[in-house]
Amino acid sequence: MKRTFPAFLLLSTASLVAASCNTNGASKASDDHAATDSVYPPVEKNKPNTDYKPAFEGQTRAPGVKTQTPYESEVVTDKLKSPWGIVALPDGRLLITENEGNMRIVSDNGELSEAIGGIPKVDARGQGGLLGLTLDPNFASNRIVYWVFSEPVSGGNHTAVAKGRLADDEKSIENAQVIYQALPTYDGKQHYGGRIIFDKTGNLFVSTGERSDLETRPQAQDLKSALGKIVRITKDGQAASDNPFAANGEARPEIYSYGNRNVQGLALHPETGDLWETEFGPRGGDELNRIEAGKNYGWPTITYGLEYSGKEIGNPPIQQQEGLEQPVYYWDPVLSPSGLIFYTGDAIPEWKNNIFSGGLSSMHIARLVIKDNKVVGEERLLEKEGQRFRDVVQGKNGEIFAITDGGRLYKIHKKI
Repeated sequence: MKRTFPAFLLLSTASLVAASCNTNGASKASDDHAATDSVYPPVEKNKPNTDYKPAFEGQTRAPGVKTQTPYESEVVTDKLKSPWGIVALPDGRLLITENEGNMRIVSDNGELSEAIGGIPKVDARGQGGLLGLTLDPNFASNRIVYWVFSEPVSGGNHTAVAKGRLADDEKSIENAQVIYQALPTYDGKQHYGGRIIFDKTGNLFVSTGERSDLETRPQAQDLKSALGKIVRITKDGQAASDNPFAANGEARPEIYSYGNRNVQGLALHPETGDLWETEFGPRGGDELNRIEAGKNYGWPTITYGLEYSGKEIGNPPIQQQEGLEQPVYYWDPVLSPSGLIFYTGDAIPEWKNNIFSGGLSSMHIARLVIKDNKVVGEERLLEKEGQRFRDVVQGKNGEIFAITDGGRLYKIHKKI
């Protein structure tokens, strides 16, 4: 049963969710918000892990905001198995990766396809598996899909990119081929990055992780390594010719940015075309960055977080250093950000050009209001659902779809 709340009650909470059951047996939730332009206290109320000072006002714990337009959410299906990446097909259905190595198509009514065959084997241990995906800009005619996965090889694994054609009968990926490997190979189970998107010129941005361990962590600063980077490659997996280090014989030519820890969110600003990303910090210090070609984003030299043990990082620990970029925004405690979009729809006007990021350990979707490349407002969506939100995508009709580690697919849309 849906419940509607009067405005004076809604003013006191960021998100009210009422569960119910639809005719298909899927649970349904409603988030109703009062129409108000007021600014609220920051949504984060818990004590930070550190007493580090931000580099500028508003770099963390921005004012809270609340959506004016009434909206609601529903669970389209809860039958997915550890979904990781999601894209909207031209007809509005959704193509989703599952961590253990499957792709599936989900229809509007929640019906799941059988597992799509023809996908190369993945190493699904730990944080590995089948990760992010994107469609070729000409997918409607060529049906080409690109995806990221942890590729098992002799000596360990690495982040890899593959592409192939979705068969006309949608039962398999045809002619799958690996086009890029983020080397060196390492025998580990963590920090693969894994997001992939197209830029405005038809090249691909791909995120990698620094594989987490102390011995690999310094490679985020090493231009001879593809670990801890955002790379920019062609559709065939070659370094884009105008990359910042393309003419530097001492650096990997595919590198676009470095000093990144574990990037699981990539998105282009719909008006400026700027590349934005979210990446995991350690204990505290998750980051939102606006990425510029050739820039160094600091990990592990500077950070606003601690080791998971509580130990400081660096001796002494530093948060700012000349030549190293500051995050636009950081979270402490962490958001655990995974999946990132800018909203471009018209259904909910105040969401226009806002950022939406999945949150894992934080168990909500973060809405960030951006002005002059800074975060000026933050809101939490679906925080009462108790789900780890792995990825988000905008649908054909301006709705937002989100997948969770628990196997749910949510649809968030304007209340009718």
